[in-house]
Amino acid sequence: MNSRKFKSSYFVVFIFVASLLLLVFISSVSYRHSVNLAKTSELIVHSYTVDLDLEQLLSYLKDAETGQRGYLVTHDTTFLQPYNDVLNIIKIPFLHLKSLTSNNLAEQKKLNTIAELINERMELLRVSIDIDSLALDKKLLAENMIKGKNVMDTLRSKINELINLETISLSEEQNKYKHEVTFTPIFTFNLFLFSLTVLIISFLKINKDLVTQKMKNENLLITTESFKQAEEIGDFSNWQWDIDKNKITYSDNQFRLLGYDPQSFDPDKVNFLEFVHPDDWHILNEVVKVAKEENKGSNAFFRIIRKDLKLRYLKSVSKITYVQGKRILIGINVDVTEQYLSNIELEERNKDLERTNKELASFNHIASHDLQEPLRKIGTYISRISEKEIITLTDKGNEYFERILHLADGMRILINDLLLYSRSNKADKIFEKMDLNILLESARLELAHDIEEKEGVINTTELPVLKVIPFQIKQLFINLISNSLKYSKPGIPPIITIDCEKVISNDSQLFNANIKKKYYKISISDNGIGFEQKYSEKIFILFNRLQQKNEFPGSGIGLSICRRIVENHNGYILAQGKPGVGATFNMFFPE
Repeated sequence: MNSRKFKSSYFVVFIFVASLLLLVFISSVSYRHSVNLAKTSELIVHSYTVDLDLEQLLSYLKDAETGQRGYLVTHDTTFLQPYNDVLNIIKIPFLHLKSLTSNNLAEQKKLNTIAELINERMELLRVSIDIDSLALDKKLLAENMIKGKNVMDTLRSKINELINLETISLSEEQNKYKHEVTFTPIFTFNLFLFSLTVLIISFLKINKDLVTQKMKNENLLITTESFKQAEEIGDFSNWQWDIDKNKITYSDNQFRLLGYDPQSFDPDKVNFLEFVHPDDWHILNEVVKVAKEENKGSNAFFRIIRKDLKLRYLKSVSKITYVQGKRILIGINVDVTEQYLSNIELEERNKDLERTNKELASFNHIASHDLQEPLRKIGTYISRISEKEIITLTDKGNEYFERILHLADGMRILINDLLLYSRSNKADKIFEKMDLNILLESARLELAHDIEEKEGVINTTELPVLKVIPFQIKQLFINLISNSLKYSKPGIPPIITIDCEKVISNDSQLFNANIKKKYYKISISDNGIGFEQKYSEKIFILFNRLQQKNEFPGSGIGLSICRRIVENHNGYILAQGKPGVGATFNMFFPE
């Protein structure tokens, strides 16, 4: 992202510089074109002026010759007026020509030659007038006139040469200008097209960047607003401390955590300490010290007293970062008051639970020793009565005696089941790799008398080898087989079937699992009295019974023990039943 932004900025700068250079170049071309045009115009005017002055010189000389000829024919001195004036008049264009050709050495030389020829011609005109005035030999006059004509022809030739020099110079300048006039528009037009293309590309690029920047700004506004809302919802805030400038910035929610409206005061270290509980000042001072001296952030837990005098608990996490060479400590403050108070409450509950567990341990001790001791004595006395005194009892006494036997036996079963449940809950969970077939066989041998008495049949398949708590799995088998024997149909031998298969948790419809995991499914089913499926969870509740005590013996603890054992092995146990058909208990043990 930063690389693209840098390239985009670099491109814009490049376009700006290129456009500026093109503008300067076009301006320089235009200026040079204007200068050349002015120079050519000046040269045309210069050539025209030189030609005009030369023609004027020649015209003055012709006027002088015409006056001379008129005088020679008429001897009227009025014809000599042009001749007499020419020496004064001719100086003006000549001096002008000297000025115009001052920078051209070749033209200056030719102009000097012309000046000499003019002087020579004027001298010959004077000589011709003198010859005529003195009535000298006509032949001499004719020769002098011929000399004058030759000088005049030479003068015309020199003047034409000078005009030709001006014409050649003007032609060269015009050709140069014509070339520039032809080339410059084409070049300027192409340059214009290139500049226009560059400007269009620049416009499209800048427009695209502006659209992108607008979207980024909108996203930034959304993100900023979302973060503000998240701070308020999550009860946290952020802050920045410019360490070198000692300047602190709060987010809006930091002010709210202190009990103020957003941006209602200028934050600094001093006025923040005013909110901190005096006993926790040292914690904040340590954060400042670590940031300044060790150049790193730290975590802190401290109390603040809000504007409304409520005590709140804050957790602060900070980190040092560098922004444009500035050392900034950035941090987040989280209001953990409810969590902290909940933890304290939880600790109190844990203490209460610990006390309760100790009381339960005492109860177990009482159940295993103090309660069993009088129960054994009751059993001893019952045994003695049964051996020696039973024959002396009346029929009513025998009925009471049978009830006492039944109650004592129920008490013994209840105490033993409570001890067993307690043991399944708190016993050391030492797992061993065991063959479950061995544990099942041991359970079956222990129940051999009951199985034989009920004429029960147990059908089983091969069970796996798993890491288990051996005595608990044995107790699990004992409880479930005993349950099937107990709730068998009167007069019908119980048939108990034990199956095993591998299943995948999320493929099974029997229980929910968030991850795909393999289990061994061990099922124990019977053909007993069964139960309504709506009671499939109720039967696992401690002391819960579906039948009356006088119908079937038991304490209501056995199936609770089974669930506890399966859960100790990170498994599941589910019950399925149908009245008059039987019951099935499915146990799932992780592979």
